[in-house]
Amino acid sequence: MAAAYVRERITSGVLVAGDAVRPELIAQELQISTTPAREALQSLRSEGFLELAPRRGFRVTKVTGDDIRDLFFINAMAAGELAARATIKGSESLVERLQSIQKQLHQAAERHDAAELELLNHRFHREINLAADSSKLADVIQLVSRWVPPHFYSSIEGWSATTIHDHQQLIDAVARKDSESARQLMQEHMRRSGEQLAEYVDERQRAAD
Repeated sequence: MAAAYVRERITSGVLVAGDAVRPELIAQELQISTTPAREALQSLRSEGFLELAPRRGFRVTKVTGDDIRDLFFINAMAAGELAARATIKGSESLVERLQSIQKQLHQAAERHDAAELELLNHRFHREINLAADSSKLADVIQLVSRWVPPHFYSSIEGWSATTIHDHQQLIDAVARKDSESARQLMQEHMRRSGEQLAEYVDERQRAAD
């Protein structure tokens, strides 16, 4: 809970590079003891969100757009491989589930329901990752996803239309058992997402400077 709370404040820009993060204050804000708050900050340090300097305590790490691009390069490779494996291992029921989510995505887009769009997008990718049955690769995806601010993608103009288009191409590739096309499509999809986040991080850094 404490780690998620601080992580969200960092990714959303409430806490910026160089800001001090004191476990005592986090404990007070969340009404928990100092020990779990400190453990949470140590966890965020291992994830790269915080650094620990002698006599200065925890501070928010500076992250650039290029750092995000590097993270999503790795993410795209892992996601592409997961999509390829899901295509090989997946059954007809996987295609049916993906099509069902796709239909719901269309409906959510028509309602301009940003929260539902984010949830359905997560479900779509989760179905593929589960079908791939490759837990360690999925862990890589989970790690990188922590750098995405809440409701970030749904706030981007045109994101829902692009996502629905990309997802349909992926479904078609999975349906025809074309694992290489699924790999390439997923890689391009994730790289595009990473570039959008990188541009956001760069813009936020320029504003802070």
